Amino acid sequence: MDEEATKRYLRVSDVGLQQEQAEVGSKVQAGQEDREITVLPRRKTEEPDDTTTMKTPSSDSSCCASCISLKDRCPRPRGILNLLITKVCLFALLFGVVWTITGKECLPGGNLFGMLLAGLLLRNVPYITDAIFIDTHWSAALRNIALSIILTRAGLGLNPEALSRLKAVCVRVAVGPCMVEACIVAVVSHFLLGLPWVWGFILGFVLAAVSPAVVVPSMLLLQREGYGVEKGIPTLLMAAGSFDDILAITGFSTCLGIAFSTGSTWMNILKGLLEVVGGIVAGMILGMFLYCFPSNDQEDLVLRRTLMLLGLSIFSVFTSNVIGFAGAGSLCTLVLAFLAALGWKTEKAPVAEIVGRSWDVFQPLLFGLIGAEITIKALSPSTVGLGMACILIGLVIRLLVTFLLVHYGGFNLKEKLFISVAWLPKATVQAAIGSKALDMAREEGDEALIKFGLDVLTLAVLAILTTAPVGALGIGLAGPRLLARQVKAEETEDGATPSYRNGVVQEKDNGTLESKL
Repeated sequence: MDEEATKRYLRVSDVGLQQEQAEVGSKVQAGQEDREITVLPRRKTEEPDDTTTMKTPSSDSSCCASCISLKDRCPRPRGILNLLITKVCLFALLFGVVWTITGKECLPGGNLFGMLLAGLLLRNVPYITDAIFIDTHWSAALRNIALSIILTRAGLGLNPEALSRLKAVCVRVAVGPCMVEACIVAVVSHFLLGLPWVWGFILGFVLAAVSPAVVVPSMLLLQREGYGVEKGIPTLLMAAGSFDDILAITGFSTCLGIAFSTGSTWMNILKGLLEVVGGIVAGMILGMFLYCFPSNDQEDLVLRRTLMLLGLSIFSVFTSNVIGFAGAGSLCTLVLAFLAALGWKTEKAPVAEIVGRSWDVFQPLLFGLIGAEITIKALSPSTVGLGMACILIGLVIRLLVTFLLVHYGGFNLKEKLFISVAWLPKATVQAAIGSKALDMAREEGDEALIKFGLDVLTLAVLAILTTAPVGALGIGLAGPRLLARQVKAEETEDGATPSYRNGVVQEKDNGTLESKL
């Protein structure tokens, strides 16, 4: 019984165990089936997420590695390159701020006073002066280049018919006001400032020269707008300006030689005459050369003519300074440009346009460097008041003399007044020769001569500060109001009834037209 009961128990337990295993297996299979049913879709939807989550760390690490390698390969600029970029950005930012405030006034061809003021700040503001060094040699070279360009423009703008008609008036305007102002300033400075007679005439000839850098651009703009063209007023003033400067430089050199006993008086006078004759002859030769070369069959004719013209002009000015005949270079430049334009006739217009663009670049350089020649510390307070009195007296006498000398030139009252006002500005010659007397006095080591030289430099500085911006403003305001305007017939408006002459229309006293000066 016991054995049978034991066997029966074992069979039941085996069957139960098999049933349990079957149930467990079925549950496992059911779980696997459920897992397949529920998990597989989730795994399909999550596979992109898993792949992205798996790829993100690798992509971030690769980006970081590339950035690190790029940083290693391209380090930040340091040293002089960093300093250069910083200064360029500062200057660009400064110009941008000024441009947003002033608008067109800070662009090339803008206000002359702003250019002078910029140069004045470069020289006299402490931190700016320490940061920016202006070499005197390069400053003089750039000013001479700008002077040669503006004289080239003057030569291209001369009207041969008006010049032939006004040659007598041109000589009177060039010689009379310069000589009279020099003598008046010499007398007044002798009694007010206590200068010796020789030093008084040195000061007089320094102050007597008119500035072509102020007069010529203004006359060219008036001529382009048609003001005073019928009477040849722009041509008269542009031509007379060069002769006026030569006369003033000759008188200054003669008196300076007497004061420091460098050569005889007659040799200095003869040198001045040689400058005039040599400048005219050299200008005629170079002008005829430009008429023939380059020929009309060459390519890029306008560009080659412009380069030849500017190259010869700059070469003439610098060569005359090297050989000691400073006045001859200016006159040579004026004559060669005039003769070249006379030969080119109507083909000179594109050349004049390119030269005008060159002047837009060098005009701020010229007046900025002229302003940089002014050192406020060099101005003696005791000399400023009496010096301004000398300058004003000389300007008033110059104004009256100019008005009288053009009395028989066929001009009306308004035109005479305009010519007198336009003959006042001073800048270029005063900046060029104002300090020469002081330099020679310092070489001598004489304290009295150094004081006289400082007085001359002080008055030259005052003349630039007062007459250059005021003269340019006076020309700009008086030109459209005092001069007759000559325009083409198709430019008349509002049904006006102008008088016709030679196919053009004469509009008298057109002061309402907007002036670009």
